[in-house]
Amino acid sequence: MSRYKDGGKQMAKYTVEKGISISSIILTTLLLILFIPKEKIRQALIPFLFHQALTWFFGLIVVEKGLIRYPFRYYFSRSNKSSFIFEYLIFPAFAVFFNLFYPEKRSLLIKNIHYLFFTSTITFFETIAVKYTKLIVYKKWTWYWSFITIWISYFITNLFYRWYFKQPPCN
Repeated sequence: MSRYKDGGKQMAKYTVEKGISISSIILTTLLLILFIPKEKIRQALIPFLFHQALTWFFGLIVVEKGLIRYPFRYYFSRSNKSSFIFEYLIFPAFAVFFNLFYPEKRSLLIKNIHYLFFTSTITFFETIAVKYTKLIVYKKWTWYWSFITIWISYFITNLFYRWYFKQPPCN
């Protein structure tokens, strides 16, 4: 149920959600520009595009099955029920940083901390968004399902990244 009497049809009332969406786009774009060296753009594009494909497929399944709802969608609100900004920009950008800065030659503990950091960061901000905004609403979903699926998506993206660049399998 919408928190607005008009059913949420007037997007002008979603000022917090608009602000978060626009600032997320700007911040994510700046992080990519500032922290991806020119010589690693090719290495960055692979996890970005692959992760977009993953999130497109699985994100749509989750939304269409009614597990998650995105009441406020700044882009493509009539053509797609998923969150374009999260599924196609923010989450894939995190996958880029996850893969480019993956501690390949470190211990299994450090690798797991790397997974934990990246997975927890997105899960934390998602739970804040669920509690305080209308960007996302859990219907038949919880934060730990997000945590698990985010972890798995990083793992799959990393496998693809390593395969694409002909790196040996991770430990």
